Parts: sequence; C-alpha cells; structure tokens
Amino acid sequence: VQLVESGGGLVQPGGSLRLSCKASGGISLVYVMGWYRQVPDTGGRELVATIATTDVIQYGDFVNGRFIISRDGANNTVHLEMHNLEPGDTGVYYCHFRNWLAYWGQGTQVNVSS
Repeated sequence: VQLVESGGGLVQPGGSLRLSCKASGGISLVYVMGWYRQVPDTGGRELVATIATTDVIQYGDFVNGRFIISRDGANNTVHLEMHNLEPGDTGVYYCHFRNWLAYWGQGTQVNVSS
C-alpha cells in the first residue's frame, strides 16, 4: 500500500488547514485510515483522527471538536480539516493505513505560528 499525503504548511493561530491522504495498491475492502502526529518529547506518535470503512471515527483527546475527518471511499482518500489551530498543533503529521498490516506516509509538516 502506498500513501500520498498533501496539505500542511504554515498557518496563524486560529487558522485552518486541510490534510489529504490517498492510498493505492492492494487496498482491502475493510481498513482504517487516518492521521497521527509526532509527539515532540518522546518521538512517538499520537492519534489525531482515524476513520474506518465502517465509518467509525476516533479522535485524539486534544482535538476537542476542532478537526473533522472524512473519507472518499471510491478514491481511498481521507481528508482532515483542522480548524482553530493552536501553536501546540505544530508538528509532523503522518498518514496511517491499517488492515492486517500497518502502513505510514512520509509525513507532512504543520506549523502554527504568528
């Protein structure tokens, strides 16, 4: 499975960004797809948002209603709309695809700064 990410960039606090990720190659009928971001202190990754082919959605605790994830099943693409961004949202965001295996995108940088 290959993941192609788009979006990200620089935005002022309170602004919005949209991330997209398209999966291709060996896509199963059932999968979970979404975004994680790198945790600065530990280097690990924390959940931002995921959506399954069953349309079950999970958001990270820090999202607090600011982000919306959606999917285009016909094109195996997920979109993440991020609103009211805060400086603490700055970081590298990774697309994630999971069926019986897990795949990661290369990451896209999000910078929230005035």
